[in-house]
Amino acid sequence: MHSVNATSPRVTPGRATRLAVPAGLLAAVAGAFAYVGAVDPNEPGHYPACPLLRLTGLYCPGCGGLRSAHAVVHGDLPAALQANAPAVLGYAVFAVLWTVWVVRAVRGRPLRIDPPPALVWSLGGLLLAFTVVRNLPFGGWLHP
Repeated sequence: MHSVNATSPRVTPGRATRLAVPAGLLAAVAGAFAYVGAVDPNEPGHYPACPLLRLTGLYCPGCGGLRSAHAVVHGDLPAALQANAPAVLGYAVFAVLWTVWVVRAVRGRPLRIDPPPALVWSLGGLLLAFTVVRNLPFGGWLHP
């Protein structure tokens, strides 16, 4: 059995190793956006319908997310915001967090995301309010 003593040198992963996971995630997200950009979700039959919308007629907070991604890929920000504004905000937050992750990885520092509970609850409340309002008669302007 091999044991490591406290005086042995610590091995730090190289820059390429530290960037492997962020690069893989970016490749997956870019591939997904490329697919949604190429296969229009506004055309019926390409994607499955939202189960909540299909069963109840209610829009979930994600309804319109593919349409917004399609619009973002094609540079149509107003259409993206109209399809699902929280999704567009989510794309922007992802871009910022991914950039912070890469910068920290290059510097050899781990990414630590520890939002305060008040922020998490507030975002959840806003998403819930968005979902409720978009399903009320006066919230038709929030339909995808």
